[in-house]
Amino acid sequence: MNEILLRRKNKIIVNYNVGGEQNLRENRIGSKENNNVMGEDAYVATIMKNVEALGYTFSWELFEILRTMEKHALQELYLELVAILKKMVGADVVYQPMYPNFPDSVMEADETRLYINAIVHYWSFGTLVPNEHKNERLPLFEAARLKVIHLGSMEDFQDIFNNLCQSKTSLSQTDKEDLAWIFGHLEVKLPEEIPLKENVGFIGNLYLENYPMASAEELGKFFKTATDVLRLITAMSNGDVSLAENTRYRNFRRRERRLLLELLQNCGAIEEDMLRYRDRWIRVGEKLHPGEYSKVRFGKVITAFDKLRNHIKIETFGGKVEHAVAAEDDSAALALLKKRPGELARRLDQLLRKAGDKNAVINAFKAVADEVSTPVLLQVREHFLHRNHMEIAADEVRVFFPKGNLARSHCIANTLPDIEDKYCRAVVRLCENSLIENYRKKDFLGNVYLSQDFRHYLVPFSQRSASKALKTIVRGSKLPIDSGVNTIRSFIWWTNMETSEEVGRVDLDLSASIFDGNWKLLEYVSYNNLRSLKYRMCHSGDIVNGGPVDGPGVSEFLDVDIASVLQGGGRYVIYQVYSFTMQKFSELPHAMFGWMGREDVGSGEIYEPETVEQKLDLTSQGVVCIPVIFDCLKREIIWCDMNLSVNGCRTDCGGNNLESNLSGAVATCYGIVHMHKPNLYDLIDLHIRARGVQVDNKEEADIVFDVEEGITPFDTDVFMGEYI
Repeated sequence: MNEILLRRKNKIIVNYNVGGEQNLRENRIGSKENNNVMGEDAYVATIMKNVEALGYTFSWELFEILRTMEKHALQELYLELVAILKKMVGADVVYQPMYPNFPDSVMEADETRLYINAIVHYWSFGTLVPNEHKNERLPLFEAARLKVIHLGSMEDFQDIFNNLCQSKTSLSQTDKEDLAWIFGHLEVKLPEEIPLKENVGFIGNLYLENYPMASAEELGKFFKTATDVLRLITAMSNGDVSLAENTRYRNFRRRERRLLLELLQNCGAIEEDMLRYRDRWIRVGEKLHPGEYSKVRFGKVITAFDKLRNHIKIETFGGKVEHAVAAEDDSAALALLKKRPGELARRLDQLLRKAGDKNAVINAFKAVADEVSTPVLLQVREHFLHRNHMEIAADEVRVFFPKGNLARSHCIANTLPDIEDKYCRAVVRLCENSLIENYRKKDFLGNVYLSQDFRHYLVPFSQRSASKALKTIVRGSKLPIDSGVNTIRSFIWWTNMETSEEVGRVDLDLSASIFDGNWKLLEYVSYNNLRSLKYRMCHSGDIVNGGPVDGPGVSEFLDVDIASVLQGGGRYVIYQVYSFTMQKFSELPHAMFGWMGREDVGSGEIYEPETVEQKLDLTSQGVVCIPVIFDCLKREIIWCDMNLSVNGCRTDCGGNNLESNLSGAVATCYGIVHMHKPNLYDLIDLHIRARGVQVDNKEEADIVFDVEEGITPFDTDVFMGEYI
């Protein structure tokens, strides 16, 4: 419970007796037992000091509550709290780099010595490392910015549950795990509405797992189309509810089959919807056996399956639209699309490029804009806001991020013709008007403080492929680098897999490459180039064996000095993690990446938990990961969390490494840096225009939107459920 609250809200729930314990405390003051109270205050202060070493501290409210607790209760809470915080920042494992006196020992070593050490390590299959005595290190001089832990309550859990269920965007794996825990441990009720169809399937499956006797009548209001039911079937088979990947459907019990058929029967017109996923439905039919049931009860379903199996023609909406567009019958195409406002909104760019009467397109959208979902309106607004004013590279590309659980991008040449600015402005205005009308239906916000920093954080539209991290960050968001940070120290940690020694050996590689403002490669540091002669940039040594799966694990570190990057004409630093032994990160039992912001790399241990800025678990279904990009010129951290497709040159280029994937990394990072997505400032500004009053002073505000307090950019469930 507290792990979820700490990760999401920086809060913990404390079991204490508000009346009894507090009164006991008051009775002690001024009494003979006062010395005992002071002793307990010292105990709480000691706990705080230990928590500070992990980068956290307590709010005054939480401190006051802890002072009233008995010593044994404090001990239990402390042990729980420290275990959770260590796991969050990655301090629950041992970091064993090849060179324990990194970075000095690597920077000062002779090239021949570094080469010989590496060869011996490789020949021994990663079992032999340099025999280097670890020198005494200076204490950590720099003071880290502490994160405040507040007092939580069960209401926070209800808010998390409601926000995730009512999210208008896809859920991350972490979101799904948290929902599953809440379903399994707390008494909860499903909301009246689950807006996103993808989430309907997942949440419906959770409900059935915890309430297996649930009826179609209980769930029916959430399932309106055949695809909704297909997502539920996919979730029940542990598949991808986004339907981007194929699923091997399991066998269903008779009660489950009857429930699924009843849900399908109660949907509207299902034939066209089932045709979209014809092959999948045929495989599902082999598991549901609809022919075994009564035609009187399930006639519509039986007929639909029969048409799919026997290739009986089913007329589709999309076919009618495409026919009208091909015939250049704009009025017919618009008349059809107005029946499906979301589809019209998604086709606006195409229609405005091809239609002869562009005013008719604008008027058609105006007539139905209020019926388009708010996520689509936000994205259409952003697209047309930058449609003719995008930053253009020399080789002008468009970047796409396909749907699915694997975070990757595709780039194609940008050959789209311009659309006149007046039409773009009209679309933007219509989207804003409809969004404001939608948001006006919600409760009044009162006075609202909105930080300008929210412009750097993106709206969480698609989180399905987001990695589990210390702080939830939306891909493409830009975080400032603290002014006191001079060096970025990244790290990875991993173990081998639980199989035979050769098959189970895991070799992960940490790399960093420097590019100038035009994305020209200037330098890189990796396993075959441990240090840079031009930049203050250094690797802790290549380890090729993660050790026993239940052992201490191994680690690699990589330092980049920000000032030296700028002095050498660089701008972007791209960090990459490669699975050289080609196991997918999702297959590895233990693997993580993180970074620290360090003022002085000569003080403190190589790994200092209180300086950890971010840590994420490497669990993606890829073998190449780009976690983060550093813009040294703007002193910004650009959250990437992307995977690359291996380009097949493993033999030619010597393995799955930086050299093999350089072009793909550049294209992906260019797309992340230059993409235009709705930001949180614009989202909240629309809410304020609809139902609030903006103020410049936090003290006057009823709601605060800020990076450090109130509703922060990392409260993604709040934006997903309440504000999008």
